Amino acid sequence: MDIFLERLFDGLTNGAVYAIMALALVVVFRSTGTINFAQGEMALFTTYIAWWLTTVGVPLWAGTIAAAAVGFLLGAVVERTLIRPVRRRSDMATLIVALGLFTAFNALAGLLWNSETKPMPSLFPSGLKDYLSVGGARLYIDALGVWLVVIALIGGVFLLFNRTRLGLHMRAVADNPESAALSGVRTGRILMLGWGLAGIVGSLAGVLVTPLSPQQLSLQTMFPILIYASAAALFGGLDSPLGAVVGGLVIGVLEALITGYVEFIGGTLPQTAALVVIVLILLLRPTGLFGTRQMERL
Repeated sequence: MDIFLERLFDGLTNGAVYAIMALALVVVFRSTGTINFAQGEMALFTTYIAWWLTTVGVPLWAGTIAAAAVGFLLGAVVERTLIRPVRRRSDMATLIVALGLFTAFNALAGLLWNSETKPMPSLFPSGLKDYLSVGGARLYIDALGVWLVVIALIGGVFLLFNRTRLGLHMRAVADNPESAALSGVRTGRILMLGWGLAGIVGSLAGVLVTPLSPQQLSLQTMFPILIYASAAALFGGLDSPLGAVVGGLVIGVLEALITGYVEFIGGTLPQTAALVVIVLILLLRPTGLFGTRQMERL
């Protein structure tokens, strides 16, 4: 039983990380109607900034705030200077730009900080003795900290989209930017803010996930997380923050249990097995578990 609980805790922790990144994708999609495939590498770049600040004596919590601020600026500038001009042309042009940004941020991080693996400190106590005993299994404090951050983020995103004027404007711009503009909504500012807020969420995800990753901080850290996060967002519904969290947790638990109990898969194909399950679900419900169907009048 204790082995099952430890695997479950590991799965929930990994799922919480996927959920944070999926939240960033949902924030962009729900506020702009665009999927940002460069989100993972933007988070990687800001995580490098947080790590670099710790090497010059800055506390990690302060470095995390600085990284979040840079993430906001990156998101806002990218939307204003690169995404907005091509978004008017076609969705394919936006996709190509996002993929180009994926490569560019990864290359820039390698140019500034080289490709060697960096040890990344944790925001929470992460020693071998920093754990709680639950049913005979160990629940480590850094994992619990990630869970609490996810709860805080989902609450903040829910309040943003459902209880604030800004959130209402974001939803209106994503649904119909032309009608929103005619209603007096400053669509350009809303689009820029949406990408900026996603940059903040992505930065937090990078700082939280890197200490938990076996690779620590490297140029390959965020790519598999982006894959899982994209699947989580699609599984839960691209316009649903709650769906992103549920999707992330489901995928994380599936990965941990498949790796632990399906011997012929082991540690080699958990990504494939989990994604096959997601694809099957999406074939039955393309909008995801919590996504909303869009109706167009012909």
